[in-house]
Amino acid sequence: MRDLVDLSPVLTELGRRFTAAGFEAHLVGGSVRDALLAAESGEPRVPGDLDVTTDARPEQILEVLRGWAGSTWNTGIAFGTVGAEVGGTRIEITTFRADRYDRGSRNPEVAWGSSLEDDLARRDFTVNAMAVSLGPDRTVTDPFGGLGDLLTKKLRTPGPAVDSFLDDPLRMLRAVRFVAQLGLTPDDEVVAAMTSLAPELGRITAERVQQELSKTLLQASPRAALELFVDTDLADVVLPELPALRMEIDEHHQHKDVYTHSLTVLEQAIALEKADPDAASPDLILRLAALLHDIGKPATRRHEPRGGVSFHHHEVVGAKLVRKRLTALRYPKDVVEAVARLTFLHLRFHGYGRGEWTDSAVRRYVTDADDLLPRLHKLVRSDSTTRNRQRAARLSATYDSLEARIAEIAEKEDLARVRPDLDGNAIMEILGIGEGRAVGEAWRFLKDLRMERGPLEPEEAEAELRAWWAQRS
Repeated sequence: MRDLVDLSPVLTELGRRFTAAGFEAHLVGGSVRDALLAAESGEPRVPGDLDVTTDARPEQILEVLRGWAGSTWNTGIAFGTVGAEVGGTRIEITTFRADRYDRGSRNPEVAWGSSLEDDLARRDFTVNAMAVSLGPDRTVTDPFGGLGDLLTKKLRTPGPAVDSFLDDPLRMLRAVRFVAQLGLTPDDEVVAAMTSLAPELGRITAERVQQELSKTLLQASPRAALELFVDTDLADVVLPELPALRMEIDEHHQHKDVYTHSLTVLEQAIALEKADPDAASPDLILRLAALLHDIGKPATRRHEPRGGVSFHHHEVVGAKLVRKRLTALRYPKDVVEAVARLTFLHLRFHGYGRGEWTDSAVRRYVTDADDLLPRLHKLVRSDSTTRNRQRAARLSATYDSLEARIAEIAEKEDLARVRPDLDGNAIMEILGIGEGRAVGEAWRFLKDLRMERGPLEPEEAEAELRAWWAQRS
């Protein structure tokens, strides 16, 4: 750890300043954890944003930083935290804490700690309860065995897990995230506490829940974390539509395990996302759509004669459920609408058959997807989880055919910007009308015509418009 700290001139100078002022200062928490992981991988580096703890009080911290830090902020000073920016590096410096929590509101009753060990004892997990001194000796403090847990990929709490999660139920979702982010395995005590205290998540604001869920989904391999999320009943509290996919399957009415299928679709979508050099990765919208695309199935399941099972219109029901749940979790409106639209469209390809779609149907597929088309391609391809290699190859080849059709038509037409062949001004001039509802109706008629027949010459479009107007009148 001495080498890691010495890699950062900012930490070296920070330690010198606190030592000269007679205070302790320690790099702590996720900063230490991530630095240790980097060192283990053979690429020692200091994380970009740093967490430091000290026995200095907030006003003394500000005095130590005076004249050195490029800027400071004290929005967290009531909790003992001073923020600073030095040479592009952000640092949060917090006075030793020994908080007690109001278990009704989850708000801490701020209390200054008397030692580094007090401060580490209040942290969420042992892997985040390590510190390295910024003083000359660079002493490593690890009272709860965090380094050993990090090396053996174990997730434990410094004290009793029940107490830790009752203090802050959000820590249970952080446990889920660390399974995905760090590849850790929670011990039996942690899993038991998460399961028994799952209802406590109801005390957490939707915004905080959404942030943790999103961070989990954006990790490289979130499947194991999502399985923990469901198995401990945490999902029942904040995303009940996911465990609802574990529908009972009886010997007479067989269908695919929708829950397992959805997790596999997510994995396959992530693989396609990573393989696409033109796509942003990680892609939250694609991953939410992959996970939730079938959430309309439980409500639409019907047992058919001869042991069949149907899910008619589950994409329509699913889109409504997506809007309701993601809105409740305070996702931005554009994310909600994008995931809902992908859910609604994910089945349309199955009407393509072996290529029976007209050019009009291909145009509608493209224009309905609009800017979500690249994501829709990935979602539809990922939705094939059959183990039948011949069927999988056939589905892939059929979708290749559709994409080729799209490319062929796009060469002739600007499918990304399908518009009527006449604009609103031309419509009003030709029909001799002013602004109003009729112009909108005419515009939609011409757009439908454009979708059906492709680009028209102005004279042909005008003739069709006049014929439509005469029939309408």
